[in-house]
Amino acid sequence: MLMQPMLMRLKQRHLGCRIDVLAPPWTAVLLHAMPEVHDVIVNPFPHGALHLAARYQLGKQLRAAHYDQAIVLPNSLKSALVPLFARIPLRTGFVGEARYGLLNDARRLDKTVLPLMVERFAQLAETPDGKIPHPLADPKLTVTAAQRDATLNKLGLTLAQPVAVFCPGAEYGPAKRWPAAYYAETAQRLHKLGYAVWLIGSNKDRDVAETIVALSNQSSGNQTCRNLCGSTDLADAIALLSVAQLVISNDSGLMHLAAALDRPMLALFGSSSPQFTPPLSAQAQVVKLDIECSPCFKRECPLGHFNCMNQLTPDLVWKKIRRVTPQH
Repeated sequence: MLMQPMLMRLKQRHLGCRIDVLAPPWTAVLLHAMPEVHDVIVNPFPHGALHLAARYQLGKQLRAAHYDQAIVLPNSLKSALVPLFARIPLRTGFVGEARYGLLNDARRLDKTVLPLMVERFAQLAETPDGKIPHPLADPKLTVTAAQRDATLNKLGLTLAQPVAVFCPGAEYGPAKRWPAAYYAETAQRLHKLGYAVWLIGSNKDRDVAETIVALSNQSSGNQTCRNLCGSTDLADAIALLSVAQLVISNDSGLMHLAAALDRPMLALFGSSSPQFTPPLSAQAQVVKLDIECSPCFKRECPLGHFNCMNQLTPDLVWKKIRRVTPQH
């Protein structure tokens, strides 16, 4: 999602241009939902794998498209090989891993001038001396009624109650996750207000979501939330987020999807920083404690106390929820 403003800017600067994206297969659904994207070319190479011969063959196949420019977002040397093999005349990206021979439009990144990841990507849509416009357009996703209804029917869900969606996972590690017990207590409070609470995420998030369900049910004696982690694909997750009256999310990919759908959201930050990858929506509120050791950007708390999340109590978050949902 942080790439989309760059695509918007390319469309502004090059009217009528065709943009194809080389990306991992799991991103195809999301990329096809962006009106700026003409086609998605599947990148079959696992993270970290060189597969030099296969990259050469893919680049050779892409020569027939006669692309004018390739913009390489990852900073790895490997990611710059296919554009070179495709003989794309202008190959743009930040220097990273000494790629001078692979990129002929290699830019040096000034992190103080471009603190946000979305700004860094957008800068690559400009000329080497160009400046990105401010403010940048926010990422935007739309979901049709047919897509929404198909997902609801598939999962046996209805919109008879207002919906709160929790995103309790975080791929990077546990230091970015609000405690399961806190999610459970918040689910109980929302249940009492008449909300249906859905937990979404990948199969890796299923266990933590089951813990949230068990803790919330144990205290209330009722079914307060439903664990959908691992039961949805990316298209389903987008559809479910689109109907939420409230989203509570850790700093994760789903947070950025909820922002692109312009849903009322509380984005919970602990070990990471909203100064780098904030949710890009006026409807999103960042919730974070200003403590000395945060952000540390570690996968696990290096001090062992996890205060950045443990001290971000359900009571503190509940005050924010009441502001986001004033009708309750």
